[in-house]
Amino acid sequence: MRGQQERTGPLFSYISTEDRIPASHPLRQVRRLADQALDRLNPTFCKLYPEGGRPSIPPEQLLLALLLQAIYGIRSERMLIEQLDYNLLFRWFVGLNPDDPVWHPTTFSKNRDRLLNEELMAKFLELLLAAPEVKPLLSSEHFSVDGTLLRAWASHSSLERIDGLDDGPPPPSGGKGFGGAANAGKKRAKGDFRGLLLSNQTHRSTSDDEARLFKKAPGVGAFLSFMGHCVMENRNGLVVASEVSQATGRAERESALRMARSLKGAHQKTLGADKGYDTREFVADLRISGITPHVAQNLSRSGGSAIDGRTARHQGYAQSINARKRIEQVFGWIKQSAGLRQLKARGRSKVGAVFRLHVVAYNLIRITNLLKAQGAMS
Repeated sequence: MRGQQERTGPLFSYISTEDRIPASHPLRQVRRLADQALDRLNPTFCKLYPEGGRPSIPPEQLLLALLLQAIYGIRSERMLIEQLDYNLLFRWFVGLNPDDPVWHPTTFSKNRDRLLNEELMAKFLELLLAAPEVKPLLSSEHFSVDGTLLRAWASHSSLERIDGLDDGPPPPSGGKGFGGAANAGKKRAKGDFRGLLLSNQTHRSTSDDEARLFKKAPGVGAFLSFMGHCVMENRNGLVVASEVSQATGRAERESALRMARSLKGAHQKTLGADKGYDTREFVADLRISGITPHVAQNLSRSGGSAIDGRTARHQGYAQSINARKRIEQVFGWIKQSAGLRQLKARGRSKVGAVFRLHVVAYNLIRITNLLKAQGAMS
């Protein structure tokens, strides 16, 4: 018998959102892990908010909403708020009842700025990894490090000379347009850099003065960027430390050394890295810090590799080099799936907080998959 379509739906519904979400849905595990870490962040939240005044968006709900944005790659906060209005799964995840009003996008963005600081996000990551069920997944001895470029929220047209002077006229183009003989001596148009050699020593962005022109490979264009860094444990590929720095030629090695020294535990550690870290200074600093450098040998470098046969002959060295490749999956997910290829924040501190939040989102997904696999095997 053919069913009949009802044009008018029921006025009331007596099914809770908890019953609507399947028991096996992966977001259940993600929310449980996130809630555990957020509950332990309560003393930190209390210090960020004054006692009086009008109640704001609960910080726990705001951070859960930001995690949703990263996990599902939602490109804007306005679209996130729109989906929170009609998506029951999203409402359940952040703790909103079906009848609760959704926050205004401007209110959401203003409250978000209070929570986007590097210390809070670093604490969030630390508490997530400190969960009793997560600790057995981590290696305390073998780690890998790498860095990636993060495109800043600034374009070349925002570049201006640091000394405040105007650039000279562009070279003649041979035509009658701008730059031709008829326009010789006229002021250069904004954003016209023909014939100029742009560098971080002469030009700075007016949109984000902490962004720097940088490229990681020859033959490609330089863009205003920051550099994100991660340290990954090699057992299951979870990120245990991260930070953002200005994009410079030494930033990867300096950040790697700083994060490696911050790793807890007095036992011997190894640190795998690609050929870009194969310098005598970096390798020597790691050994002084009590960390065995498992850096890929750059045999084409002038003076040869800083890693000699005493390190490269061991089986553990080959295992570290092979495990190091997994860290590229972290950057691939953050930039491609989570949509952080183009930043939507300005300033190194805000960019660092956004990057660390995406690292937490990656770890939550990874931990959920690992715990599910363990449950299937047991």
